[in-house]
Amino acid sequence: MSRFPFLNRSNTMHMTPSESSQKPYSLERSGSLRKFHNSVDSVKSAGSSLRGRMVKKLCNLFETTKDSSKSSKLSPSEESRPSRTKSNLSHSKGSDSSCALFRLREAKDRIVVYFTSLRGIRRTFEDCNAVLMILKGFRVWVDERDVSMDIAYRQELQSVMMMGEKKVSLPQVFIRGKYIGGADAIKHLFECGELGKLLEGFPKKKPGFVCESCGDARFVPCWDCSGSRKVFDEDEGLIKRCLECNENGLIRCPNCCS
Repeated sequence: MSRFPFLNRSNTMHMTPSESSQKPYSLERSGSLRKFHNSVDSVKSAGSSLRGRMVKKLCNLFETTKDSSKSSKLSPSEESRPSRTKSNLSHSKGSDSSCALFRLREAKDRIVVYFTSLRGIRRTFEDCNAVLMILKGFRVWVDERDVSMDIAYRQELQSVMMMGEKKVSLPQVFIRGKYIGGADAIKHLFECGELGKLLEGFPKKKPGFVCESCGDARFVPCWDCSGSRKVFDEDEGLIKRCLECNENGLIRCPNCCS
């Protein structure tokens, strides 16, 4: 026996492992299992509600599509009518009213193409190049009118198309004074083989022909002002605006554009 009662082993309490460890562990384990089952139940309920919402949405979607399909059905008389789309109008051979209205009276013996050489709008630049390459493939002489080099061509095209100050898409092609259309119309006629028939009768150029004066640029510097747009009037002793050239100091090449 020890002198100190608190060190006496008989007074200490002894607990078996089953009483000391299993009871708290079993309580903690049962609580965690309850929480897990509750979370699983909540997830199942949320999934079922979400699934129900999705099914309702799909049902509503199919019902609306059925209603729209029913309403979009045409009567037999309406289905038999021929539809005239923009592509059909642009791909006509020149018998449409639009082609009859747009005419170049001074270009009855030539092919005129209004285009631009500026690369500001990539799609327009590519369409202009495509049309010029298609026409040059037939080795015919083309009157190329670059609206970016001479503002008079742009005004001329606007007056012919009766657009006033509104914008006109490029390129625009006229054959024998008749309006043919833009890039889509020329590509369609070329693929169908109709463009060659429209170009019959035009004189052919030699393969690889290039104008020696302008290099196929269709413009040369003005001979009077050398491109400065200014001339000296000896009678009045003043510098005046040159009336022979355009706003860029250029004139049409006399060799290939006469």
